[in-house]
Amino acid sequence: MAADELFGDLPEQAKPPAEATARGAPRLREPQRDQIALRAVDIESLIGEDHPVRLIWSYVEGLDLSDLEDRIKARGDRPGHPATSPRLLLALWLSATSEGVGSARALERLCESHDAYRWLCGGVSVNYHMLADFRVGCADLLDRLLCEHLAALAKAGLVDLETLAQDGVRVRASAGAASFRREATLDKHLAQAEAVVEDLKGEVEARSDASNQRIRAARERAARERQGRLKAAQTALAEIKQRRKEREEKRGNGKKPKEPRASTTDADARVMKMAGGGFRPAYNVQVTSAAGEQIVTGLNVTSIGSDRGLMRPMLEQQRTRPGGLPKRHLVDGGFGSAEDIEWAHAEGVEVFCPPTQSKHGTDPCLPRRGDGPGVLAWRARMASEAGKARYKTRSTCECIHARWRNWDLRQLTVRGIEKVRAVVLWFALTNNILQGIRLRTA
Repeated sequence: MAADELFGDLPEQAKPPAEATARGAPRLREPQRDQIALRAVDIESLIGEDHPVRLIWSYVEGLDLSDLEDRIKARGDRPGHPATSPRLLLALWLSATSEGVGSARALERLCESHDAYRWLCGGVSVNYHMLADFRVGCADLLDRLLCEHLAALAKAGLVDLETLAQDGVRVRASAGAASFRREATLDKHLAQAEAVVEDLKGEVEARSDASNQRIRAARERAARERQGRLKAAQTALAEIKQRRKEREEKRGNGKKPKEPRASTTDADARVMKMAGGGFRPAYNVQVTSAAGEQIVTGLNVTSIGSDRGLMRPMLEQQRTRPGGLPKRHLVDGGFGSAEDIEWAHAEGVEVFCPPTQSKHGTDPCLPRRGDGPGVLAWRARMASEAGKARYKTRSTCECIHARWRNWDLRQLTVRGIEKVRAVVLWFALTNNILQGIRLRTA
């Protein structure tokens, strides 16, 4: 078909006048996005004067970080690349925690693109390896800073340490549910891992080819790490068996317990009942706080799914922290045991904990046969209106857990109880810094 027949119905278009053709094509400024642009940036003006990151930096500036600075080898005229300031790394993670950023890679990207983090860095480059190592490697420093900040708040009269509340929150572990194995399976996998390690070790020693040798060395290292995780799982399995045996001796119900299992990826994680009613690999994070001010005074991470018996360890920890043992300790109903209440009574601590309901329908606050002086005083205290009103203030400590959930403390990205404790300490210190600023402002 000819072109004239195909477009025959279209109106004729007038040709441009000769004068317009002679002028040439129009010159336009089109975007060229593949070019490299150099810009002059005033880093100080990237954020406003009232930006929250300035408050975090002002806190970090006044800290004594000599413990970390003493580890730096690049000093004076000695050779070596200058180290990244520990104050910068501390401020970066405090700011990231307050915004729900828990990934070192995500924080590295923010330091390149986000104005607040670019202001903190001030032209200093960071990488995710450095950020990840710093996050989990300074738990002792974070605990010390938590105590020092708490002591400063108490000295300023902003926090009452005579009444503390304790509560636990279960945080999903990094281990998968399918990583839990029984003893026979663990033994089988461990034997396979040991055989792989021996084979790879022989290959590395026999070959001299550098590139292939590095590949085999990396494979051998991965096999050794898997072998170490399997051995840790076996150790955890033995602890679970011992704990179950002790529990069965106490209860003596005659039921045959299920065969225990341990995780091959995170041996410290345990399957726990979560708040939603399901069972997941998790850690039990115990938090003691000044409930009225929502300030964390101490925390501990355990692999025990039940809160029973965890009140006394937290009180013993509180003895060595600012304020010492409190006069009043508020806990949920699952924490109370007669032994712990008697111990607290002997230490001068009044426990506020709702008693469990009796199977026979009797008043649980009435004295019972075998009650010691501490338990008798506790029952009378919880039967009084003043005691019930005092216990109601415990619910304020739940706001700390809610704030941590908003900061995305829902599932951990690290493995091992020590690393988990370091991550939770970041949340506790960040909570206290921001809450302390609010208390001073109020």
